[in-house]
Amino acid sequence: MVSKEFPPEIYGGAGVHVAELSRVLARQVDLRVHCFGAPREEDFHGAKVSTYQTPAGLAGANPAVQTLGTDLQMLGDLAGADLVHSHTWYANMAGHLGSLLHGIPHVLSAHSLEPLRPWKAEQLGGGYAVSSWVEKTAYDAAAAIIAVSEGMRRDILRSYPEVDPAKVRVVHNGIDVELWRPDPDAAAVRRFGIDPDAPSVVFLGRNTRQKGVPYLLRAAAMLPPDVQLVLCLGAADTPELAAETAALIEDLQRTRRGVIVIERMLPRAEVISILSCATVFACPSVYEPLGIVNLEAMACGTAVVASATGGIPEVVDPGVTGLLVPLEQVDDGTGTPLNPDVFVADFAAALTEVVTDPGLAERMGRAGRERARDHFSWESIGQATLEVYRSVLS
Repeated sequence: MVSKEFPPEIYGGAGVHVAELSRVLARQVDLRVHCFGAPREEDFHGAKVSTYQTPAGLAGANPAVQTLGTDLQMLGDLAGADLVHSHTWYANMAGHLGSLLHGIPHVLSAHSLEPLRPWKAEQLGGGYAVSSWVEKTAYDAAAAIIAVSEGMRRDILRSYPEVDPAKVRVVHNGIDVELWRPDPDAAAVRRFGIDPDAPSVVFLGRNTRQKGVPYLLRAAAMLPPDVQLVLCLGAADTPELAAETAALIEDLQRTRRGVIVIERMLPRAEVISILSCATVFACPSVYEPLGIVNLEAMACGTAVVASATGGIPEVVDPGVTGLLVPLEQVDDGTGTPLNPDVFVADFAAALTEVVTDPGLAERMGRAGRERARDHFSWESIGQATLEVYRSVLS
């Protein structure tokens, strides 16, 4: 398994996926994990872990070039493997070159697609062209591609029409409902300034264009005045996005109470407490291959209001575990709503419907936990992944 993210250095859904999949696969195969970053414990639930850092000579290079330098360091250590499985473009080249060098199949998991994230050019400059080339090269050559949703499978075949549809399999992301379970710790959330007895809308995620944070902030201005907005917000991808969201947050805080911003990584226990005390979880993404964070909220017994895009409709059962907000998007890869004002108003209306009806929110939360438990267990996802492995090794 090759991945940029691995515990404890996880910042997104792909990292969660790799960690949980590794945990269940290590019980059934001899699993070696090769990941970016600082040294870790060498054993992770039975998986042997090796780490790699940016080569010293590339310290000042474009981030995409640093990524390739790190990938190259992994190649020798892939010798002896029967199969290499990579996650995200950061590790795709290690998987691709490892396959060529050692004559083994390369399976890759598609957690997102570079053609559908054009705003990354703001961060990487010409590095975005490099990351796009890496991804296309790996997808065209892979023995099998695992899509985390049917929506992602459609996106892959649309973005990379030369890929054989037969090699693209769907294996959903999952959730550990024993780790993620309702725990409404009132004292814990009060330390953040959250009133657990008042209605609240919670957002949890990175501040990147795909997460749609500005749309949520505009929708929040339309919520009833007693509703709290809790933003567990990662660092913005660009200074421009940081400035935009900061201005919107300042406007909200001037006009309403209960706007709470938490701008640091939180331990899982604190995240669970915040989700468990929330009336509704908001996911305004314009691009979301599946959305593990929605599963996390559902497992904590929280209703979800989310945009109807990507793989989200495969997770949120509208009217049962939450509400889906229609989203017509510009067909240019950016995910921009065709009519942003309509999307914002519709999102605000859906949030209001749930947050003002405690009985509805509670019923949706119970149904969400049941759905997470019954349909998205990591054990079943591990078995499905092994079937993909067997198909390329036979």
